[in-house]
Amino acid sequence: MNVAILGASNKPDRYSYKALRMLREKGHTPFPVHPALSMVDGIPVWSSLRAIPEPIDTVTVYLSARNQEAIANDLLDGGMRRVIFNPGAENPELAERLRQHGKEVLEACTLVLLSTGQFAKSGPETAT
Repeated sequence: MNVAILGASNKPDRYSYKALRMLREKGHTPFPVHPALSMVDGIPVWSSLRAIPEPIDTVTVYLSARNQEAIANDLLDGGMRRVIFNPGAENPELAERLRQHGKEVLEACTLVLLSTGQFAKSGPETAT
């Protein structure tokens, strides 16, 4: 599964970095997204969702709500099936807009979903 990581980090203590590593370990293809980085853990970083040349199934968000406005249209117009808002990235207004655009929206921790085998499954509207 192709997974975009919005708010990717090259700092090993960050959850977005840990998610990238765990996604890869679990057989998914991570696409880190950050406008100021070029590589994370040996993987090229994309400047935006729109720059990714592959179809994306899931976007996992590690940006605070105040930093999401710039990427809201990319999420709304993108072909992804699912958007996961990780703890600290919750955005009820954007989540509702995404649902209205037919996207599955989860408020959940990507690391927990991966650790418990729930990531690849389609889940309820909100998982905790």
